[in-house]
Amino acid sequence: MNEIKGVDPAVLAFEDIRYVKKDWIATVTIDRPDAYNAYTTRTLRELTEAFTDASRDDGVAVLVLTGAGSDAFCTGGDVKEYARDYTQRPRDYWKYMGHFAGAIDALRNVGKPTVARINGMAVGGGNEMNLACDLAIAVDTARFRQVGVQVGSVAAGGATQWLPIVIGDRRARQMLMTCDWVDAKTALDWGLVNEVVPAAELDGAVARLAGKLLDTFPECMRYTKQQTNFWKDLSWSMTIGHARDWLALHFASLEPYEGMTAFAEKRRADRVGVRARARDGGSSETLWGPNARTCSACGAKGLPDAFAFCGVCGGSLAAVPAELVTAR
Repeated sequence: MNEIKGVDPAVLAFEDIRYVKKDWIATVTIDRPDAYNAYTTRTLRELTEAFTDASRDDGVAVLVLTGAGSDAFCTGGDVKEYARDYTQRPRDYWKYMGHFAGAIDALRNVGKPTVARINGMAVGGGNEMNLACDLAIAVDTARFRQVGVQVGSVAAGGATQWLPIVIGDRRARQMLMTCDWVDAKTALDWGLVNEVVPAAELDGAVARLAGKLLDTFPECMRYTKQQTNFWKDLSWSMTIGHARDWLALHFASLEPYEGMTAFAEKRRADRVGVRARARDGGSSETLWGPNARTCSACGAKGLPDAFAFCGVCGGSLAAVPAELVTAR
């Protein structure tokens, strides 16, 4: 029966997270403060394992999710990993999304109440982790933001599905389409969190809430959670598979390349330049235009339309439209 029981967190030997079980509470801490608690593929795998273990442990009544330090709860996926790995091998982003969806599923289906202890910024997938939790308490300096349309992605890992349910359609569109920051007070007014407290009172507020959640019958709590999850489960199940495939395909295009490379290079992404390509008749989908050229010297086919020289033999290609050559 050990396979369906919780284990000592020490044997799990996590590297990116801290996992502690004490006094009926399992606390999972994303421990990458130098990266503002952005998660990597390994982080997601470890989170899934921790959430699954907590679901199996009858000594756990409440799960608390938080981030290390005081700057960030979680700032979503590690964009440097995206730029380094997934813009190079878009097919692997589909595999990565399996890890992400698995972590969100494990958090949603833990069978116990979950509390987001928001100690700082909750950005992108970090806010989606917040949305996946049942309840949230935030420090008064916390800020919330969705950034997908500015980095070349779509916040379809929970935000597009759940923000309209949690904060309403217009506010959801505001967050998703403008990428504006939402401060803690506004987040409380909108219902994005349940309580806002000063930093010195955060742990006490989380402990009080956990105590209330502990003083309930576990099976009634589990089914209450399952029933209350109906609309979130419905929207998630109807969209996440499509999102996984579309995002993986989209990683082969110009938008994520420019957005995520710019982020990694700490420069402003040329988002309007991508629009200008389409307006001027160029390719807004690919970095160097569609693979439509053939070299008359060596016969190589499928060369990018904006190449002035063959990438195989080095031979000169016919002149190309200026906007294709200069727009990057």
